[in-house]
Amino acid sequence: MPLEWLVADPDRLVKTALLGTLSYAALIAMLRVTGKRTLAQMNAFDFVVTVALGSTLSAILVSPEVSLAQGILALGLLVGLQFVVTFGTVRLGWLGRLIKNEPRMLVYRGRMLDDAMRGERVAPAEVHQALRASGILSIEQVHAVVLETDGTFSVIGDEPAGEPTALGDMRRPPPR
Repeated sequence: MPLEWLVADPDRLVKTALLGTLSYAALIAMLRVTGKRTLAQMNAFDFVVTVALGSTLSAILVSPEVSLAQGILALGLLVGLQFVVTFGTVRLGWLGRLIKNEPRMLVYRGRMLDDAMRGERVAPAEVHQALRASGILSIEQVHAVVLETDGTFSVIGDEPAGEPTALGDMRRPPPR
């Protein structure tokens, strides 16, 4: 059986190593310039950008048709678009609402909000797990559990003394 598929042309190996090193360095430099927000916990938009960056880096490394300049331009375009969109979402409320999901309250004042949980496809066991991870033994001890935009759960313990300002960006269910 021929083994040509096992052995690559030495020039292609050198090209892959060189392009990989240079494109990796370019990507790191771009991410440092654009700041921490580019690497923050991911929402759906960030996930898509991350996958696209990985796919682009892969194409640079293994596709003989992609030049280093094309690859760095593609990486720069993705990082630049990420920067522009995140910049815009901070300054234009409508863009933020268009791009990102809203946090959703799943528990309020010790009771699970069944419609919200069904809408977000969250099982009661997942809420219980979040409570345990927060050191809370009883749902009655909870003021709120929020499914955040990045898919994590925030558990807010006993009802606060004043207005719960951390819940200011959320629609609250009517009092029981």
